[in-house]
Amino acid sequence: MMGTCHCSRCRKVGASTIVFVERDAFELVSGADAIATYTPEAPYKFSRCFCSRCGTSLGEVTSSNDSFPIPANCFDDDLGISNRFHVFVKEKPDWFTICDGAQQFAKFPQD
Repeated sequence: MMGTCHCSRCRKVGASTIVFVERDAFELVSGADAIATYTPEAPYKFSRCFCSRCGTSLGEVTSSNDSFPIPANCFDDDLGISNRFHVFVKEKPDWFTICDGAQQFAKFPQD
């Protein structure tokens, strides 16, 4: 599943469009030693991983959850899916126009 987060944190790391992957279908083949984690202060909840060598945002790649988000820009190949939702639309900058019919949420849906 693919979605776009418009919160200031995601925008600042250049990783607004995310893809949820299933833990059982994911294998990190190299670079585990270079993964660094940033843990945010409230009200934000989700830790973010990034490559300590190149700075690429890696989403929650070290999560122990059954599924977790990875920025869509991390994938080399076309995933064959399209955007299904937008979250934190209240934080979206005026210069960004949502141009798809995906469902929109003012905040995170579980808040």
